[in-house]
Amino acid sequence: MITRLNFDSNLKQLKDMLMEMAHKSEHAIKESINTLINQDIEKANEIIKNDTIIDELEHEINNKAIILIAKESPVARDLRKIVVALKISSEVERIADNAVNIAKSTLHIGKEKHIKEIVDIPKMMDLALDMLSDSLKAFLSEDVDLAKECAKKDDKVDEMYGTLVKELLGYIQKYPAQTNQITQLAFVCRYIERIADHSTNIAEHVIYLVTGERFDLNA
Repeated sequence: MITRLNFDSNLKQLKDMLMEMAHKSEHAIKESINTLINQDIEKANEIIKNDTIIDELEHEINNKAIILIAKESPVARDLRKIVVALKISSEVERIADNAVNIAKSTLHIGKEKHIKEIVDIPKMMDLALDMLSDSLKAFLSEDVDLAKECAKKDDKVDEMYGTLVKELLGYIQKYPAQTNQITQLAFVCRYIERIADHSTNIAEHVIYLVTGERFDLNA
């Protein structure tokens, strides 16, 4: 009983660390879009600098998981919980990397006047953030149905991505002097699409955690 309680306590610590990392990544994403809209160079540099904090959290989670496996030798569902925590931490780290990429695009654009008001990109980001939130809730509650609902939103993100990139690339002929800005905004759309993909991956890991079976939500 003592061993079981100790394992559960360590597993909870692992999950708490993962959620802290996820919240920091989510905050970085929101800040990166605000930075793009407001052309806030100082904040963009801050987002890039603070990414090391999220990287360090991922290393701590990896170390915690390795120690837990080595000491407790978990099997079956207990082992899946640790493995899934590791996989999700990797997805969250990549999500944070995309926040950094958006901040870097903000730096590339600089203070150059936007060719159009940044309205549709934040809408796409809101949907991707909803997916991230749903996938994390599904992880915490081990809710397979919620995890599957997450994937349905990914189709909408993909649709928005295709529409926005087509529109942006169409501006190049009209505004050739702003080709750099247009390209960076297209990159931002791609980064958001990747955030949605990573959120879908988290949802797939949740299904594996609960069922023990691999499930492709993009199939």
